[in-house]
Amino acid sequence: MRVLRALTVAAAAVVAVGLSTPFATANPSDPLGGAPLGGSPSGQGGNGGNGGNGGNGGNGPSNVTVNPYSVHQGSTMQVSAAGCRHGGTVWSPGNFPQTNLSAGSIGFATVRIFNHASPGNHTLSVKCHDNSLVATHRFTILRGNGAQGGIGGSFGPSTAETAIGSGLVGAAALGAGVHVMRRRRPLRGRA
Repeated sequence: MRVLRALTVAAAAVVAVGLSTPFATANPSDPLGGAPLGGSPSGQGGNGGNGGNGGNGGNGPSNVTVNPYSVHQGSTMQVSAAGCRHGGTVWSPGNFPQTNLSAGSIGFATVRIFNHASPGNHTLSVKCHDNSLVATHRFTILRGNGAQGGIGGSFGPSTAETAIGSGLVGAAALGAGVHVMRRRRPLRGRA
């Protein structure tokens, strides 16, 4: 009987770990998913006009990258730049509104391309709050809207949903253990 109880508890632990693994792998702690933000479609970062002085702590923006390099009208694009420890701004007149760049050794901004932005090659500019230098980077706007696939699978479970699911798995394991313990065979000689 003790072996059966141990197996029940071990099975419940395996189920709990097995159910949490897909969530853990789908939500890495690295916001970039372990890969650097892409520059051009060929995988090379930046294309020349990065300005700045190498990103050595407040000497202006450098290593400006965009992801994706080619973006549809009405879609969003991630912009990053090194060297703006106190934040900065990103802009491209006629293509997206001026947006704040986060503070830190590498600053990030998410920009939404206007629905009416003209397709073709364009340039965005990055300026740090504590410096007058401006760095630029090219990107391409594609005609039309990207696929509108809805949320089907693009969002993982929230923290509350994960906690509820873990609680239900724990309750099921506890219930299975209690059921096994109550169904023990009676000792011989007792009825």
